[in-house]
Formats: sequence, C-alpha cells, structure tokens
Amino acid sequence: MKHRISITALATVSPLGSSKEDIREAYSSRATAIQKKRLGTHDYWVAPLRAADQARLEQLRLSDAKYKNLDPSVLMALDVSRRVVAQAGWESGEAIGINIGSSRGATHLWEQYHREFITTGKTATLSSPTTTLGNLSSWVAHDLKSTGPEISHSITCSTALHAILNAVAWIESGMAAKFIAGGSEAPLTPFTLAQMQALKIYSRETEGYPCKALDLDKLRNTMVLGEGAGVVALERHNENALAYITGVGYATDELEHNISISDEAVCFQKSMQMAIGDLPLSEIDAIVMHAPGTIKGDLSEYKAIQKVFGEQLPLLTTNKWKMGHTFGASGIFSLEQALLMLQDQTFFGTPFGADFSIVKPMRNILVNAVGFGGNAVTIRISK
Repeated sequence: MKHRISITALATVSPLGSSKEDIREAYSSRATAIQKKRLGTHDYWVAPLRAADQARLEQLRLSDAKYKNLDPSVLMALDVSRRVVAQAGWESGEAIGINIGSSRGATHLWEQYHREFITTGKTATLSSPTTTLGNLSSWVAHDLKSTGPEISHSITCSTALHAILNAVAWIESGMAAKFIAGGSEAPLTPFTLAQMQALKIYSRETEGYPCKALDLDKLRNTMVLGEGAGVVALERHNENALAYITGVGYATDELEHNISISDEAVCFQKSMQMAIGDLPLSEIDAIVMHAPGTIKGDLSEYKAIQKVFGEQLPLLTTNKWKMGHTFGASGIFSLEQALLMLQDQTFFGTPFGADFSIVKPMRNILVNAVGFGGNAVTIRISK
C-alpha cells in the first residue's frame, strides 16, 4: 500500500447490538447471543438481532413507502450506512463511494416470492427489482443521495473484506476520496438453514456453547448462522481516525472441493503474508480468525497461521462462538472486534483458549475472512 487508509467511522447491527456500549459489553462477557429458534418446521441454533434493533428496522421499513417491500438485508444496510455517515461527519449528497456486498442477498424475499409462485403460478410486480444483488449499494446511494460510485458484489463469506479491498483501491488510485464499505446478511430463513444442514456442518450441540469456533478439540462441526450488517467509512487521511488500514492481502486456493480449502489453507498463508508485508512478524499482536466453527475450517486456518508465524504465534480469537456466522457480513464484525481491541488495548478471546479478556498492548492486528472456494482476504489494521 502507498498510503495508510483511515477508518474514520464504523457502524454495525448484529446479535451483539448496535451501540458501542452494548457491543463492548458483549465482548467482555462469556455469554453467547446464540439461541434456539423455530424457523419453518424445525428448531435451529441461530443468532438473531436484538428486539430493539428489529423494532428500529421495522420503523425504517415503514418510514417511506418505497422501503416497505425491501428485504431485511437492504434495511440493515440502510441503517448502518446512515449511522456511519453521521459518525464520520459527512454530508448527504457528497460524492461517497459505496461498496456493500452480501453472500446470499435478499434471502427472505426470494423464499417468500418463490413460495407464492409455487402456490399460485404468479409472482409480485416487485419480485425482480427487490431481489437483485444491486439492491444494497444502490438503495444506500439513493438514501444518502450520494453521487459517488456504487458497487454490490458477492464473494461468499469474504464479501465484506473484499468490499474494503475495493474501497482501498479506489482511494489509493485517487478516483474517490471517501468510501463506505462492508456487508449485509439476513440468512435466518428455512431454506438457507436447510442448505447448511445438508452440508453437515451445522451445530447439533446439546451441551455447552452451540458454536465451538476455535475449539480445536471439538469432535464435530458446530457452525451456527447469525444475521447483521456493518460498514466502515474510509478516507485517505483523518487525524481522528479510529485506526488505519496498513496492509491488505488476498489469495485463492486451488479448488479441491466445492466447499473446501486446503488442509493448511494456502490461501490464508498467502493473504496474511501479503498483508503483513515488510512488518516484522513480532509486530503482529493478534489475529481475528475467520474460524467458522467447523472442524476443518478452524484447523486449516490455524495450520496456516503456524506456517506463517512458526512457534511464536500472535494471540488468536474469533467471534462466531458468540454471534454466529453472518456469511458475507462476517468480516466486518471481525474488523469491529479488532478495532475494539486496539481502542481498549484489551484482547477479547474465546471460552476455549487460555486467555479470555486480558489487557495487553495492541499495535497491529490481522483480520481474516474466507469463503467457499478458498477466496481469502486479510486486512491489517494499526493503532
């Protein structure tokens, strides 16, 4: 990178809440937001939004006739984008670039419209425009009256961090001065959950934590889905930045299976090495891992970290045991955890490690994400 990029603001809505106070408190606690909930005809472990946040999104949906038929993923994107612009002190109508992605897109509306079509042979007038992937960034641009570029994309579970890669490239090139980047995902639907069960990776735990992400001794897969959205406000230089993006990396594994990455996650080895650059390995204080709670996913990423760092590993953590896996939005929540650790100079671990919450100097943290097909991204953020 030619320049370090300022993270001017960050806004999220997730099972941990939407205020900085609630989210900070959640990370300081050993409690999980995962709960058992009936969806369709089955009970699943899931991590839904809090009731207060769901109520705020419902108010947003009813605030404008145009918003009445939008998918929850779009409403969440609108919510966090409004808040991040306010935090950054940016004005409505500015030339703000927008890149918000999703792995699954408008899952709720897709399933609703498909059920109607199977039953009646017809579909609603708005079924096509409200389920296109471009809904995210285009509706946010409309809402903010932005005159900058709009990008929506899906790169499975690394989508949000790929959005940040795009934003960094636009800012570095001089083609944009300000960018909103992140992801939004609302996957808590019967068909989506059935797909995860079909892959035999979904949690069937009956004791302890439903998701045992980064527990390397678990004997079966424990992935759990959550929902949420988050975005960062990025610009070239801001002296009041929350933190700085000082390195980016990306790589793709050679595909061995439709859903797998290699045993030692070569994609992560390459993406981490690229993001670290010339910085001494000892300067990396922690890694917020992707670690989805599956046996192979957690272990292969851990082996990749061992390959890069040798015997002197940084502190390792993940948040999926607490808030579930939010697919394309997950990377932004990992970035949020890393930002909190830099701000508080405190490491927020997992219940499965030796250290859960310890005060420790934090200078540089890596954030990892990867999706089906081994498309890894690593972001290095610095104090």
